[in-house]
Amino acid sequence: MTMNAISRSQIYVLDQDEALDFYVGKLGMEVNTDADLGFMRWLTVNLPGDPEREILLEKPGPPALDPATAEQVRELLTKGALGGYLFMTTDDAQKTYEDLVGKGVEITDEPTERPYGIDFGIRDPFGNKIRIGQMFPRG
Repeated sequence: MTMNAISRSQIYVLDQDEALDFYVGKLGMEVNTDADLGFMRWLTVNLPGDPEREILLEKPGPPALDPATAEQVRELLTKGALGGYLFMTTDDAQKTYEDLVGKGVEITDEPTERPYGIDFGIRDPFGNKIRIGQMFPRG
């Protein structure tokens, strides 16, 4: 048995419509799937041109979490103590940074040159941390 790809990642969000506004409206992602499964809304987004790698924007609750645990997750997320991490790349870190600043995205770290490239940090409205990097060629 050989695994050949990571197809989905998951982060918690408190409001899926607000998450769409952020991830699609501000970051420029595309809606991949928006389906009412009855027991939950299956909402995924992806970067343009990369539909095979989805991010599930999941509201804490059933079926994955019982009500008490879901409330704990919401509290930790609201405090910024539970947020997940996403890592994305760009061809131009400075231009991407300026674009996101112009859209009112919360910046946590300014663009900084590091041994692997230039990167900066942002945070979504729910406390999830995102790093965006312009990577140097390997070698």
